[in-house]
Amino acid sequence: MKKTNGKTYAGIVLAAILVLLLANPQLLPVSESLKESLEETEKNHMLFQNNSHTTIAQIITLILAIAIVWLVYQVLKLIFSALAVRGGRTQTVTNLISGLMKYVAVIVAIVWGLSILGVNATAVLAGVGIIGLILGFGAQSLIEDIITGAFIIFENQYSVGDVIILDDFRGTVRNIGVRTTVIEDLGGNLKVVNNSDIRNFQNRSRNISTALVIVAVSYKTDLRKLEKLIAEAMPKLKEEHPDLYVNPPRLLGVDELADSGINLKFAVDVVEEDIFDGQRMLARDIKILFDENGVEIPFPQVVVHRAD
Repeated sequence: MKKTNGKTYAGIVLAAILVLLLANPQLLPVSESLKESLEETEKNHMLFQNNSHTTIAQIITLILAIAIVWLVYQVLKLIFSALAVRGGRTQTVTNLISGLMKYVAVIVAIVWGLSILGVNATAVLAGVGIIGLILGFGAQSLIEDIITGAFIIFENQYSVGDVIILDDFRGTVRNIGVRTTVIEDLGGNLKVVNNSDIRNFQNRSRNISTALVIVAVSYKTDLRKLEKLIAEAMPKLKEEHPDLYVNPPRLLGVDELADSGINLKFAVDVVEEDIFDGQRMLARDIKILFDENGVEIPFPQVVVHRAD
C-alpha cells in the first residue's frame, strides 16, 4: 500500500511539473536557437499535411490537457482513499465514486482533446449520446447492474465490511463497484457477483449475532445445582473475554433429552465477524467449567455382554 502511494505521489509531482512547464514554455531550459527552430517549423510546416491544422502548439496543449485531467484524477483519488479509511458506508460510497471517476476522466480527456484538435465537441457529445443509446439496447444487463448498484448504495442495504449471506455463500463485502460486488469468505475465497444478481440476501452485520453451543450432561446430574453453578460462572466468562463476548453467556435451558444425556443449549452475543470464534470459545469455557466442578459430559458407549 505504501509503495503504491509513493508511486502516486511521485506521479502527481511529475504531472504538476509538466503542467507548469507546458503552461509556461519560457521556463523550459532550451536554447534560443532551438526555440527559433521550433517556431519556424510551426510556421512553415503542419504536423499533418492532408488539410490538417494540428500544430505543435496544439499538441503541447493536448498534452497539457491530458496532464491536468490525470493530475486532478489522482488528487481526487488520494482524497477519497483517505476518506475510505473510515470504513463502513463512507468507504462504500468513496469506492463507488472512485470507480466512476475513471470513466469520467477518460470521457473528459477525450472530449477536451478533440476540441483542442479542432473537432466540434458538441457534435462529439451528440455522437456519444447516439452511440450510448444504441449500445444501451444491447447492454441492458450492464445498465441493470449499474442501477442496482446505485440503489444498494443509496438505500444502504449493505456496506463494505458487512457480513452477508448470498445463496449458500457467507462472506465479508470487500468492494462495491459500479457493476459488481466482491465478497470474501473465511477461507479467503472471493465471490464476484453482478449487482443485479444480488437478491434475497441476509445482512448479518446490522444487529448483534448469537453463537449457540449444545453440551450434554449425564442423566444423574442435579440440574438445579448445575443451573446455579452456571449462573454464577457466566459473568466471569464475560470478564475473561471482554473483546469477544458482548454480553455474559447464558443458559437457554434443556434442548433435548437425548439417548446418552441431557442436551443443554448455551448462547452468547457476539458481533457477526466473531460468531464462529465465539462459538468455539464458549464450548471451551463450558468444558473447562464442567471439568473443574466434576460435571460429567456423557458420550455414546457400547455394552458388550459375553456369554459364559
